[in-house]
Amino acid sequence: MIVDCAVYRDGHRTPGFADLSDALAAARAAGGFVWVGLHEPSEDEFGLVTEEFALHPLAVEDALKAHQRPKLEVYDDSLFVVLKPVVYEPRSDAVSTGEIMIFLGDSFVVTVRHGEGDGLAAVRRRLEQEPETLGHGPTAVLYAIADTTVDHYLDVAAELQTDLEELEAEVFSPDGGSRHSASRIYAFKRRITKFRRATGPLALPMSRLGGTGTSLFTPAVPFVDDKARPFFRDVSDHLTRVNDSVESLDRLVSDILSAHLAQTGVQQNDDMRKISAWAAMAAVPTMIAGIYGMNFAHMPELHWLWSYPAVILLMAALEMLLYRLFKRQGWL
Repeated sequence: MIVDCAVYRDGHRTPGFADLSDALAAARAAGGFVWVGLHEPSEDEFGLVTEEFALHPLAVEDALKAHQRPKLEVYDDSLFVVLKPVVYEPRSDAVSTGEIMIFLGDSFVVTVRHGEGDGLAAVRRRLEQEPETLGHGPTAVLYAIADTTVDHYLDVAAELQTDLEELEAEVFSPDGGSRHSASRIYAFKRRITKFRRATGPLALPMSRLGGTGTSLFTPAVPFVDDKARPFFRDVSDHLTRVNDSVESLDRLVSDILSAHLAQTGVQQNDDMRKISAWAAMAAVPTMIAGIYGMNFAHMPELHWLWSYPAVILLMAALEMLLYRLFKRQGWL
């Protein structure tokens, strides 16, 4: 359950402690903090962490059940932040999301990860190589995780932009795209929707962490170093770029779907005109043959020697006339 647990003093990692209470006490005594990382803990497994760090029960419930929207909640003794990392799978062109819950206090950070996305080991290693950044305490951990998550959003948005260009080229190809173009467009729109659910709700929490979303009714976020707010504003700017890209992708894919449906309608009209033209051409000889097949005793030119070839020539002339007429009108 516990992926990693370490105490950090002055930006440097110290040897681990077997007991969480000892780690927390040592961190507070040295003016540092403890960082505990967990992966999909059960309720019983998370109980010890909850009791030791006095986590709020509502936040604990959200961390255990997962399936939360990105959000920021302030409690008396801690800060609770939910992020949704996005993973792009090039082979299947699929977008999947995980969840990272962060409990932030004055001397501790507890991260709870759900899903199959990339873990936080790379973030921890990068921070441990930057003692000056890590020396800012738990705020540095929150910033590093948020910055990594949002930067990965930019990569996913670029991959989706490439997929959209390929889809656009397919739909607007000379043959009008394949019969499965509509299903591919719909599947792509679902990926955009899933991506939007991860990036859109995160805008307000990042704005509050950066200090731009505070007011008389939403005061500054506690447990966050004031010197770190410009860094969170930078993350918020990157997130704005991502959300702008998502909005652009969503509009473009809707326009492509409308254009594809219009193309399909025009093609169906062309097919109906061709069918109607050929049906009209087939109706003329059928009508003439039907008249002469009624077997009445007194019919004009019935006993005329050249009646048969004359009727055949008449049918051919009418067919040629109709063909040229429909061809000139663009029906054939």
